[in-house]
Amino acid sequence: MASHVIDSVFFRDLFGSAAMRDVFSDVALLQKWLDFESALARAEAKLGLVPQEAANEITRQAVAQTMDLDAIKQGIDKTAHPLVSVIWQLSERCDGESGRYVHWGATTQDVMDTAIVLQLRDAYTVVEASLQSLAAVMARLATDYSDTPIAGRTHGQQALPTTFGFKVAVWLAEVQRHQERLAQLKPRLLVGEFGGAVGTLASLVNGSQVDGLAIQRALMEELGLGVPAIAWHTSRDHIVEFATVVTMIAALMGRIAHEVIDLQKTEFAELEEPFEMGKVGSSTMPQKRNPMLAESVLTLARLCREKSSTAIDTLLYNEHERDWSSFQMEWAYLPELFIYAHGAMEITEKILTGLQVYPDHMRRNLDASQGLILAERILFALAPYLGRQVAHDVVYECAIAAFEAEAPFLDHLLQDKRVTDHVSKAALTALFAPESYTGLASHFAKTVANGTTQ
Repeated sequence: MASHVIDSVFFRDLFGSAAMRDVFSDVALLQKWLDFESALARAEAKLGLVPQEAANEITRQAVAQTMDLDAIKQGIDKTAHPLVSVIWQLSERCDGESGRYVHWGATTQDVMDTAIVLQLRDAYTVVEASLQSLAAVMARLATDYSDTPIAGRTHGQQALPTTFGFKVAVWLAEVQRHQERLAQLKPRLLVGEFGGAVGTLASLVNGSQVDGLAIQRALMEELGLGVPAIAWHTSRDHIVEFATVVTMIAALMGRIAHEVIDLQKTEFAELEEPFEMGKVGSSTMPQKRNPMLAESVLTLARLCREKSSTAIDTLLYNEHERDWSSFQMEWAYLPELFIYAHGAMEITEKILTGLQVYPDHMRRNLDASQGLILAERILFALAPYLGRQVAHDVVYECAIAAFEAEAPFLDHLLQDKRVTDHVSKAALTALFAPESYTGLASHFAKTVANGTTQ
């Protein structure tokens, strides 16, 4: 029986993705530990420190699926150490004298730090692919609805007309910036660790002719990782950077979901998350078409937010050259963060792919204020004659009067001589077409969708 929603048979696909659960599974983590040990043996064999046949045998045995997981668990319980039982078992499984060369010159945190980076490399690939898919879906929506008018709202109130494509393009531009951030942090993130007990490689170089730096380079080449400038046992900034960007991505997913929730409200009815017969909104109210998917995304985004605080905390308390009290926090927060965040990304993509857009309702809502949404347009039509501030005051008085009377804004303007002395009824009436006052919304939507800035 699962004790966490991530592993729940019932809820796991609402709180994460299968792809990201696989990245952070126990077997995947064990394989990363073994990948380090086998790569280390091969690197040391290249430099003559370990016999080639020993490196070959260690590599042959370093397969997670063939290891005794129960024995590893029992060893961890007995030793209170996460890796020694793995080292013991790998050594024992090797034929002849090969096992004696397992873990040569390394310290446990070298293995575990590098394994985390290897896991994050896999997570990076998953996140990167999902961002690309999201960008493609958003680009299509931004283009398709670049000219579809919708009420732009500020402070929860109708402000000016815009287009739905423009709204989506704002999300898309943020996704594009996240893609840039990922590309920029990648070389900082994908750096392995191999320094020995306190990071000095003393176990390899002191009193010997071994080139510790050459082994370090060879190890990282085997793993496809960057070579560290210096040990980073207590410096987790590159991991925190990735975690923070992923949290930001999850926050964007939450904001998109919240917008869908708002615009799906009965009174707006401008958008709706995917619906098909059989989706049930309520066990007692058969008519309900609730934004359940969007609410799941918002839940995940909120759960991710606290993980960024934990990430920052790992930068604060790393004593001296090593301190596991912070390091071990990564074992808990990183899987949760990435599983939640990718779950939010996958569900958001599902929402946007099947999003139901109701342009007629958007147009209807543009008329809900009886013309008040175009007050700025009227102001600038009068400003050349009255000056901007006087025009503002005149339009303000008419707008407030129309609002209080729940009457058409145009009627109040036509009753004010300060207006009609300068703008004819026909000209004034022509200004009350919200679809013709969306500025460069269509231009911005299309240029962002095309990946340009002009």
